[in-house]
Amino acid sequence: MSNLMTLLLVLSLLLVPVALSEPEAIQNLLLRLDSKRVSASVQELAANALLKRILPPAHEASFVFKIVSKDDCGGQSCFILQNHKPSSQDGPQIIVKGTTGVELASGLNWYLKYWCGVHISWDKTGGSQIASIPNPGSLPPLKDGGIVIKRPVPWNYYQNVVTSSYSFVWWDWERWEKEIDWMALQGINLPLAFTGQEAIWQKVFMDFNISKEDLNDFFGGPAFLAWARMGNLHAWGGPLSQNWLDNQLKLQKQILSRMLELGMTPGDAELFLPSFSGNVPATLKKIRPSANITRLGDWNTVNGDKRWCCTYLLGPSDPLFVELGAAFIKKQIEDFCDTFNENAPPTNDTAYISSLGAAVYKAMSEGDKDAVWLMQGWLFYTDSSFWKPPQMKALLHSVPFGKMIVLDLFADVKPVWKTSSQFYGTPYVWCLLHNFGGNIEMYGVLDSVSSGPIDARTSENSTMVGVGMCMEGIEHNPVVYDLMSEMAFRREKVNVQEWLKSYTHRRYGKAVHLVEAAWNILHQTIYNCTDGIADHNTDFIVKFPDWDPQPKQRSNISRHNRMEMISRTDGKRRFLLEETSSDLPKAHLWYSTQEVINALKLFIDNGSEFAGSLTYRYDLVDLTRQVLSKYANQVYIDAVLAFRQKDEDAFKLHSQKFVQLITDIDVLLASDDNFLLGTWLESAKNLAVNPREKRQYEWNARTQVTMWYDTTKTNQSKLHDYGNQINSGVACCKATIYQELLPISTYSRKACAKMRTSNWKNGDKNGYYSLITGKQAQILIQLRPKEMHLPFPKCCMKSISAENDWFWLLILLSNLRVLIFSTLSW
Repeated sequence: MSNLMTLLLVLSLLLVPVALSEPEAIQNLLLRLDSKRVSASVQELAANALLKRILPPAHEASFVFKIVSKDDCGGQSCFILQNHKPSSQDGPQIIVKGTTGVELASGLNWYLKYWCGVHISWDKTGGSQIASIPNPGSLPPLKDGGIVIKRPVPWNYYQNVVTSSYSFVWWDWERWEKEIDWMALQGINLPLAFTGQEAIWQKVFMDFNISKEDLNDFFGGPAFLAWARMGNLHAWGGPLSQNWLDNQLKLQKQILSRMLELGMTPGDAELFLPSFSGNVPATLKKIRPSANITRLGDWNTVNGDKRWCCTYLLGPSDPLFVELGAAFIKKQIEDFCDTFNENAPPTNDTAYISSLGAAVYKAMSEGDKDAVWLMQGWLFYTDSSFWKPPQMKALLHSVPFGKMIVLDLFADVKPVWKTSSQFYGTPYVWCLLHNFGGNIEMYGVLDSVSSGPIDARTSENSTMVGVGMCMEGIEHNPVVYDLMSEMAFRREKVNVQEWLKSYTHRRYGKAVHLVEAAWNILHQTIYNCTDGIADHNTDFIVKFPDWDPQPKQRSNISRHNRMEMISRTDGKRRFLLEETSSDLPKAHLWYSTQEVINALKLFIDNGSEFAGSLTYRYDLVDLTRQVLSKYANQVYIDAVLAFRQKDEDAFKLHSQKFVQLITDIDVLLASDDNFLLGTWLESAKNLAVNPREKRQYEWNARTQVTMWYDTTKTNQSKLHDYGNQINSGVACCKATIYQELLPISTYSRKACAKMRTSNWKNGDKNGYYSLITGKQAQILIQLRPKEMHLPFPKCCMKSISAENDWFWLLILLSNLRVLIFSTLSW
């Protein structure tokens, strides 16, 4: 399927003359951005307010912030760290200077990391470690008068078009404020802000005589808005209430205001404008019958159900396209859109593609003559068979020179800049994609992150102008995002092994040699995926396999070859939608599991060094989950082979072990409130203002992490488990389903659909934790077995002797009644 993805980000700037060269055009662009920022005093106050939110009150007076000109940084964006002249013991010690509020926050974070050993991360990944910061008056001084850190490229981009649905959808202002703080500390100066755009669409379409009722069929539900915006689906999970539209618009104004105060955008919200991509409500075809409106093809429904699929697209050559586009721009509210996302364009004719790009840009420029187009370049990778050089050039060169910037979205694994002559002269941003579907999976390519942006920037005729993070979901793998954020300020490649020593010290509050050794193992295994596969978690405990267990032909398969089969998959496929042609189902495996088990043993053996550390607890639980999940893949295959060999006893043994592993993982995850289903469901219900909304939002939240999309009584969704989250509450549900299915040896879609569309999606009352309280909080207070107090039934309790210390965490947290740890040598 062809993927013409054209994400539109329109920055309001003074017109860049076509005659300028590309570097001159970018420099003029930056000058216009700088001229439209809020005042220096506002940005300094915003940095001070951020400091108060992340550090104890005693440190409020320890730092001084000052905005400086780029002339103080050799014409580039930078931050400067200097010692403050001593005045009193309680007075300021460190001066942080920067060219914007983002640089001030970045400079503060750099000092806290590399002089005070502080670690700041998402709350859901263990939160921040600030215990290591010295008392006021005792902060470490800077040597030689201080340091200057310059950005090697001007922009640091953040978010994917679907992050708003997989991660941000249920956030309130309190959570958004923390995220914007995190963005500023990481140096992000070009973030997306998708919230509230449906309220703007409503106003625009009503001006074209489209009623609120008609829009009920156009907008998707809260958890599926990203795909409705891109024209993949309509109405699924909806309709949106006026409460939702109004509250989200109010939230967006708060988000934009804070971003502006920190200098993340070029000016006020009315200068950061939307564009129009052609997606329109069905009723527009009746209102404007002469308009060139076509219906797109099916996008992953079970039976081509037009209640959800086959959205409408207004042709770019139609005068109404420019009229609607100008109307969007003139609303003066930030907005972003996609023209095609996994929908087939009608032709690969270069003249058509060029006219499409020109029409989009014309609609932008009708509303604002100074528009610049930031385009998501995912399409050039996912459909490289369509996007040959002539087609790429036709799109990239369809707008005036200097008016387009491309996001090389998957540069960490499949960099397009290397094969496209640097996007044929078009400036681009080197991006880390990393995550699909918001899945929880330990995974990364740290070596690529540490070197890829440097290679791209220093390559011959480089047109790179920024770095970025474009993950589909956040709040996982903090090590990856910590390193990637630093690449916005790094001019040379990073020695990952040495960097990890510093990282572990900061994250856990002290250095422990054996824990550093564990991270060296993780660097060479889990965080060294070199197979080129887009890692979408397909472990059998989170994604039900779509396949027929009856063999197409009998064969004797060795244990080694079986594991090779599990590890292989098609590197470009994001969705495993059809029956696999392999003899056995596949799950992604790219490292030696035995080495990772050794790393886990080091984590366990040194647990007493980090009693009370939330960051260590998170990593310990996550790593244990990873080990058990990969082991469960093997057990599942063993059950399948026993079934094929008609070995009833072996089939029963492996089936029971597999189900028990899922149950054990559920118990493990219940030991940390960062892995609870309840927090996701409760955050959805907390945004509701009446019982109807509460039911609808919970349905949206449940559906996204399970069936995802269109499901019938006889067929489960083609996108089932795409947005899987292995949380406590979800895992036990899957264990129940497997327990019902395994004894009858069937995994047909019909059977799964029948079970999975009953109580779960409709909001059953099965208990789940939304917060760990009371005895639960004691699970990991002391990381030694004799000091534990389990909040689980007595039947789950196990006695542990000193000689079983190797096994203790798995037994303690997971209640592994079946698993014998020595069998984990694969």
